[in-house]
Formats: sequence, structure tokens, C-alpha cells
Amino acid sequence: MAEGLVDGRAPRTALVDGSGRPAPTFEQMSAVADAVLYEGYLLYPYRRSSPKNRARWQFGVLLPRDWVEADGPVRPGVSGSADSWYQQTECLLRVRRPDTVVRLRVRYLHVQHKQVEDRDGRPVESLSCDDGTVQLTFEEAVARETDLTIALDEGEHRFPVGSPAGTDTQELSSGAGRVVRRRAEVQASTVLVAERLGEGLFRLRVRTANEGHVGDPHAPRERALRHALIATHTLLGVEGAEFVSLIDPGPALQEAARNCRNDFTFPVLGGAPPAPAPADGSVSALLLSSPIILPDHPQVAPESPGDLHDAGEIDEILTLRTMLLTEEEKREARATDPRAAEILDRVDTMPPEVFERLHGAIRSLNPISEASAGEDSIGEAATGDGSTRHGSTGRGSIGEASVLGDGSSRARPAGEGSLHANPVGRSSLGTHPTGQYTPAARPAGKSSPAERPLWWQQGGDDGISPATDTVLVGGVRVGGGSPVRLCPRGRGSDAQDMFLAGRTATVAAVFHDVDGSTHLAVTVDDDPAAELHGWYGRYHYFRPDEVEPLGGTDVPDPAAAAEPSPGPTPSEA
Repeated sequence: MAEGLVDGRAPRTALVDGSGRPAPTFEQMSAVADAVLYEGYLLYPYRRSSPKNRARWQFGVLLPRDWVEADGPVRPGVSGSADSWYQQTECLLRVRRPDTVVRLRVRYLHVQHKQVEDRDGRPVESLSCDDGTVQLTFEEAVARETDLTIALDEGEHRFPVGSPAGTDTQELSSGAGRVVRRRAEVQASTVLVAERLGEGLFRLRVRTANEGHVGDPHAPRERALRHALIATHTLLGVEGAEFVSLIDPGPALQEAARNCRNDFTFPVLGGAPPAPAPADGSVSALLLSSPIILPDHPQVAPESPGDLHDAGEIDEILTLRTMLLTEEEKREARATDPRAAEILDRVDTMPPEVFERLHGAIRSLNPISEASAGEDSIGEAATGDGSTRHGSTGRGSIGEASVLGDGSSRARPAGEGSLHANPVGRSSLGTHPTGQYTPAARPAGKSSPAERPLWWQQGGDDGISPATDTVLVGGVRVGGGSPVRLCPRGRGSDAQDMFLAGRTATVAAVFHDVDGSTHLAVTVDDDPAAELHGWYGRYHYFRPDEVEPLGGTDVPDPAAAAEPSPGPTPSEA
């Protein structure tokens, strides 16, 4: 069972692997892990009154099972924007020594209700103090983490990762009132299982589950969130062994990598990428299993002065927007949450030289030769807006990817993004310049550009034709050109999709994801920029069961259906 645990935390060791080098520590991934932990925690303009800050907690949310499955079992996916009660990671471990040690850390946010009370103890939404500060009632969160250190062996290790209930009281100045912060109990556990697959090869399974109860399975989501693990992710480190990339496992381990099942999470190698990359696949002594799709070895750009909680924005743009908030807006933001106040303080006092670095950085001026095209490196060049555009999605990288409400991948429009390898600005995810649909990363070996199918281009893969493929919805065959009404599910849907409920749209294409699911790419009919979005390939994506066919007839002749524009090529972006 767990060894060396002190108050739920294992001591930090200074063990060495067979090379004599110090063992890798989780601190090497702390910046990326914190960005994952607080992704979407509070969004610009950082005010409680902002509509986008009323639909929070979207990634890695593990709720009590009785609430999640009130309408039926959850459908597993490859990432964690869907509400679930568990999260499972499976990864490959190549063992170098018989005394291999595995370190594990489970991290999440615990919701904390901040209630403001006046001097008579009555709950209020807002309270002005004599010193000029304002206090607002709001939902905060407390970071939680639990460590486990074990010697690698076949078997099961179970340990608790929940948090007790608690109440903290803060008296306000001049007796104006007080702030009471209350936390409900979170009941959860993590199970680590090691399975030997062959000589020197293990499969690790890490499963974290919410074991609590809401009581009323039809209670509002806000009430269920009090007992939830939010932004749940897992850090793994090994001594005397190495994790094998599931994105780039090398030819010998491709089958084993494909057999790893990851539900509501996406494991990637952590730490700095090796130079040069090994010919038999990528490996690392660190692994991050994230509810957000990332590439191997994600890094936060050194130019970024701090987290902005929004990986879909570019630091420079978001900093400029924050600078332009009015004094009244800043006052409300500071009263909303201490992390919002921290962002405003950083922006207001940012030295000019720090701000200038946000404009962009050139990582490399090396030309891309024909021999190196499509290899391990990512061709990148800083753009004027401070983002990084990839010339290719080469080995070990992920093209642009967001997440759907059911946990599968969704392409982001060009210019959006999140964390990625070798980024410029904390806020960029690997973004493909075409802005076209790309699937979640597949385990793949080394291949030439001619052999690698371009999934985002029409005709790029045999048997798949997004512009002419169709899917049966309510007895009606739907495909490119079909009119539909958007009906996103009430639970497990992307928050942005809910704003489009009831709107009519036109299907542009039918996409098949790598996990076997199907998505309809649509443009909203009353969107004045619909034609422009179609030209660029910037679509909204819905499952077939989230649309209602209009007109009652099958899709027009596929040969006559308008094909979605391929958008600009990488060389044109």
C-alpha cells in the first residue's frame, strides 16, 4: 500500500535513476499543471456579473455518480469537458531497473462558497466597507492534491483523495460584516494498478472516482458541484523506468499504445523534450494526464508573466483588454475573487519591457528542408499577435484541439488555442493554420509527408468524405446542405453550445472522430458572419442526437452538396 505518506503527501525524494541523475520532480511540470488546474476558473473581464463567469467549471469535473447517471450512464471520451463520476488513465511504462519507484499526485479544485454577511449576520450579495473595498458573494475554489509513492509491482493500490467539509470566517474592517467560506465534503479515491505486459513493459492504470452522493439526482448542477472534483488531473513520475508516449510510441509499441483506454483524460509526456528525439519513440520519466488535450512535453512560454485562466486567448491581447477596463469594472473584478485581483495588480504594474515580450518571439530561424519536413520538430514562427503557427503537425505534436461536451475532440478556429509545445505566450494551444477539423492525436510511427493522411482536407483519408458523408437522424439522412435545428443536451454539453439552443443552422460536413463518434459541422443561419466562417472552415460541432432535421426530407444529392472550403494552406497562413 501507500508508503511514506505524511498528511496525505509523500516526502519529496532525491533518488537517482540508473544514470546517476537526480530523479525528475513534479515541479518541472508545475507551470503547465497549474494552467490546467485553473483553466476557465475565471474569464475576462473577471467580473461576477459577466455571463461567461456564470457557467464555470467545464474541465475534468468528477461529480457524484447518482447525479451524473440520473439520465443514464455516461459515455466515455478522450478528454474531460463532459460531466463524469470517474476519470481513468492508462499508460505504458518501460522498466529499466527491478527497484522501480512510481510517484503519483492527484490534483483538483474543491468548490468553496464565499458568502458575504452584513453586521447583523444577514446574507447579502454585496457589501461596501468603510475602507472603500467591496465584498461580493461568489463561488471560489481551493486547490487540493494527494501524493502516493510505491515500489512498482503487480497489484492494486487504493488511497483516498477526498477533502473534508470546512468553514472559515473572515471579519471585515470596522465591523462592516464578515465573509464566511463553506466547503462541503468531497468523497473520492484513486486506484493504481500495475499490469505486466511483457519483459520490461508494464501498463499502469490510474482511476479516480467520486464516491459521494448528492441525495437528489435532479438537483441543480450548482448544488452537485459542492461535492465535485474539478479540473481533475494526475501527475506521474518514475525512477528506474520511463513512460512511453501514446502519441509517438515507436513501431514496436504501437499496438500496446492503442490498447490503452483513457476515459475523460489525455496522458502526455511531461518535462522538456529530448534532443534529438529517440528513433524508437518518445519517452520521459514524467507524465501529465490532463482533462485538456495537449501535445507531449507541453511548456508555458517564458515570456508569460502569469496565468490569465484563459488558454483560448493570446496573452498580449488579453492583457491589453484588461488594461482598458474602467475603474468601476476593475473594482468589481477585485471584489469577485482574489485571483482576479492578482491579475489586475499584475497588469496594472507590468513594466514596459515585460509587456513588449508578449508581442512575440522567434524560437528558430532554421529553414524547413525537404528531408526534415514532417519529422519530429514543429515548424514555428512568431506572428504579429504573439501566437505561434505550426507549419506542420509533425511527430509528437497535436494539431489544434478543443473538447466537446461528450469528451471527444473538436477543432478550434485558427487563432484560438491553448498550451502547446514550444509556445509563444501562455495562452496558445497548438493551432493548425488552416482552421480545419483535426482529430485527437493518434498513436503513430514515423512516416513521410506523403504517407501521412491530412484529415483536415477533403479526400485526405480513404473512405472518409466530410462534404458528402451522411448520417441518419430521426429517420432522415443528414449531410452537407441539410437544414437543422440545434438542440444541445442539457447535461454534458459545452457551455457555448447552450447559447445556440433552438437556432436553425445548415450542415456543412459530417466528421468522424478517432474514437468512433460522429459530429456535424454547422453554420448558424442568422449569424451575419456565417458565410465567412464557412469559407475559413470555422464551424460549430454537434452530435447527431443534438440536431433536429428540418424539411423532413433526406439530404440533397451528395454530388450537388456544396463542399466546405479547405481554407488557406499552411504555406498561405
